[in-house]
Amino acid sequence: MISPTTIDQVFETARVEEVIGDFVQLKKAGSNFKGLSPFSDERSPSFMVSPVKQIWKDFSSGKGGNVVAFLMEHEHFTYPEAIKYLAKKYNIEIEETEQSDEQKEQASERESLYLVSEFASSYFQNILYKTDQGKSIGLSYFKERGFTNETIKEFDLGYSLDDWSAFTDAALKKGYQLEFLEKTGLTIVKEEKQFDRFKGRVMFPIKSMSGRILGFGGRILTNDKKAAKYLNSPESPIYHKSKVLYGIYMAKQSIAKEDNCYLVEGYTDVIQFHQRGIKNVVSSSGTALTSEQIRLINRLTKNITVLFDGDAAGLRASLRGIDLILEQGMNVKVCTFPEGEDPDSFARENSLEELTLYLEENAKDFIQFKASVLYEESKNDPIKKAETIRDIVNSISKIPDRIKKEIYIQECAKIMDISEGVLFSTLAQINKKDIQEADKKYKRDYQKSFEVIKNKQTVEKVDVQYVLEREIIKILLLYGNKTEDFEDLILKENDLGELILEPVIQEAKVFEKVFLDLQEDEMEFTNEKFKHLYYTIIDELNKHADFNLKSFINKVDGDMASEITTILMEDERYTLDDWNRMNIFPKEKNHTVAQLVSETILSLRCFLIDQKVKQFQAETLKNKTSSNTSVLEEVKDYSGLKMLLSRKLNRVL
Repeated sequence: MISPTTIDQVFETARVEEVIGDFVQLKKAGSNFKGLSPFSDERSPSFMVSPVKQIWKDFSSGKGGNVVAFLMEHEHFTYPEAIKYLAKKYNIEIEETEQSDEQKEQASERESLYLVSEFASSYFQNILYKTDQGKSIGLSYFKERGFTNETIKEFDLGYSLDDWSAFTDAALKKGYQLEFLEKTGLTIVKEEKQFDRFKGRVMFPIKSMSGRILGFGGRILTNDKKAAKYLNSPESPIYHKSKVLYGIYMAKQSIAKEDNCYLVEGYTDVIQFHQRGIKNVVSSSGTALTSEQIRLINRLTKNITVLFDGDAAGLRASLRGIDLILEQGMNVKVCTFPEGEDPDSFARENSLEELTLYLEENAKDFIQFKASVLYEESKNDPIKKAETIRDIVNSISKIPDRIKKEIYIQECAKIMDISEGVLFSTLAQINKKDIQEADKKYKRDYQKSFEVIKNKQTVEKVDVQYVLEREIIKILLLYGNKTEDFEDLILKENDLGELILEPVIQEAKVFEKVFLDLQEDEMEFTNEKFKHLYYTIIDELNKHADFNLKSFINKVDGDMASEITTILMEDERYTLDDWNRMNIFPKEKNHTVAQLVSETILSLRCFLIDQKVKQFQAETLKNKTSSNTSVLEEVKDYSGLKMLLSRKLNRVL
């Protein structure tokens, strides 16, 4: 168990904008930060972070909460794991008891898979440094590649013994279940036998953006022609190779800082670049680039530089990945190395200055690159040249931004020596075809939607009481402990016997004013979630004169914290759009707290009076008797009171 003091220290130290900034590229938006949602595929920001309130809200998925809630949602951490992650990030010492065998058994499957992977990583590192085989084979290989001890430790590199079941036996002896060893792919189980998947390989742990070990890559060092040179962990509940980039944990801060990401092919390419001093580099680990991997980079930067080996044969096969990057609205450059060189060897043989200069001078725009690769194959064949041009224009058609499209068309016309008019015409044909396909899909989807909604006869109305109850919760959260001068309205009869509202100024704390007003009129919350939240906040404000919103959010359960975040961040939604650029200036709220409280309570009173009048009217129609004098008198009194309250509301508004 983690001590409450340590948890409090973590919450006091951790900054939500700093933690989320490690996973999402955030841009300033007034007093807040905005960015692309890490929970959905989008091109316009709907993700908001509030440094003042220390909360976040994702309007596209509806998720929100504090810094721990983000880690639990994004990285699938348990609560203790999120606290440990933050403690490590902010160098806070954390005490916890060793997990018993019983606790290990009770851990969820996902957590168990992570525990097994963490053990495997430690085991392989231990083998590398503390066994003769590890040092003579594994460590020697890494040294031959030019890796320093610091780099080997930084990337947690290791070695798996050339033994059929050395790792599996060690894991079972430590109490890890065979079921989870098999599910992570570390152990292969066949009938009564089990053996190590990565037997006799140097090991590269594959980490998530937060540093959790998801799987492994292993390289064989013998000349066994039957065995694959590189072997990756199979798909598992924690490892999906299409959604993972090797090196992203080490590179994320540098990618955001440099506003560019270098994309390479192999593990050693990443490590060699990192060791040389270029840290904003990741790898797709030998698999074809996927949309999910691109979106991972897109959260940190809009700029990708793809680095290819000098092998011309593999270039054409890699062009599809560039189109995928363009579809995501990102900027792409391509850099190739001299024949016979790859990023690993080139970084090893050149200084940081030489490597940086080479990348700057040789990184081409994707149009120039694609044209140079395809043009060599088609320069003497008109038919092939036409196909090449169409291929390039097809790539340009993937770009969402119209201005960029036009600029690239002009660039392509110059390179391929063809008129812009022809290229624009070709682009229009491709776009028309895409539009027709999209139109067909839209019509299909619309037909399905229409089938669902065509029988709906009523339009959903705004729930006024829900809105007002929600506003009361918001007032209590933001201003509950604040002392204000309130103008109370006392109902009196004047000399003519008419009901009038006489104003009286009283000083009170906001939460006391709200509580007493609601209690006086016997007004109850109808929404159960708000009702529970209301009494929890009132109790907290009553007990603690130094009520702190951040601490309160950190104490309540996940569902309540999410609801609080939604309430507090709703007004921030409009800042996600750059309204000022379109000469639209949203009106700022300039009410005093006292006015806001009075307006909300009065509005709720008016609404409830209105409901009461409607109830009386319904009863009158239902009974249809002549003796409705008392009911009519009550309706008259309520209507008069509503009129008085409405006048007061108009003055406040």
